[in-house]
Amino acid sequence: MKRRVVFPRSLQYLMAIVECGSYTKAAEALHVSQPSLSQQIKQLEESLQSPLLVRTGRAVRLTDVGEVYLHHAKRAYGELDAGTRAIHDVQDLSRGSLCLGWTPITDYLACSLLERFSRLYPGIMLNTLEMSADNIEIAVTEDRIDIGIAFSPVTLATPRVSGIEVRQLFKESLCFAVGNSHLCAGQKERMSVQEFNKESLVLLNSNFALRRQINTYCTEQGIMPRIAIETDSLSVIIEMVQHSPYGTVLPKSIIQAQCGIYPIVLAPAVPAQAVTLITRNHGYSSAASIAFSRLAMDWAVDQITSLRNDKSGYCPLSGSHRCSKKQLS
Repeated sequence: MKRRVVFPRSLQYLMAIVECGSYTKAAEALHVSQPSLSQQIKQLEESLQSPLLVRTGRAVRLTDVGEVYLHHAKRAYGELDAGTRAIHDVQDLSRGSLCLGWTPITDYLACSLLERFSRLYPGIMLNTLEMSADNIEIAVTEDRIDIGIAFSPVTLATPRVSGIEVRQLFKESLCFAVGNSHLCAGQKERMSVQEFNKESLVLLNSNFALRRQINTYCTEQGIMPRIAIETDSLSVIIEMVQHSPYGTVLPKSIIQAQCGIYPIVLAPAVPAQAVTLITRNHGYSSAASIAFSRLAMDWAVDQITSLRNDKSGYCPLSGSHRCSKKQLS
């Protein structure tokens, strides 16, 4: 249990047993004796006149009735949790917490937003979790995170799951990116699809929207990308491109923020992606969530202005000029 919620002990024990997979581990996690835990479950089953758990060797699994009952128990816990937060939320934002989900790409793109929020509301503890855009939407609906910031196709106008609202913050152009050891480093001319098809690439894996966008682009252009490395880490991609002849496809502003990486526009261009804010469209929203959403919309306006005014290789996301090839030699 992450928050202190008044909840029937027997239901807490049931949820812990299912999460831990055994009575012994659940008792250890709850710091109670196993007989006490077993007695609570027995009394709960007797009150319901139906078995909820069945032992299979050392493991424990839910019965069909248990599956249904646990589903409703979790919903009840979520409502009580929301009530607890509503009571203890401080409307002046002097204390509280905010859990944010974001993708590896928005991890880089939205750091200045987090810095601005923390500066304005130092009493709010920010917790960030890195996940795919699909998982962000699910996590928001299940109240595992308060808000999500995703990187998705601009054409994605409606949410893929119910119960959420998706708002576009700003668009990002995508470019081919190479490092100093690549023959095309510093190239100003556009690169044709045929030339791009000869490149060895290091990309995010297919769990991420950016990779699926690249796959779609390649399919539409009738090419088969030469993928040398797949990863779920943007840092790995940047390191590989900086120190090897591999290339990748990234938002232009991220490329410009890195020393020794150079953007090359593809012809035809890869369709732009959008940085989006994902929130619940019903139920309780904390004061911190509301404040963050409002700040994100204002921050997005500043980002759009900075990107439009950027003429010199200055990156508005990092606040610095990227290194030139001469500086690195």
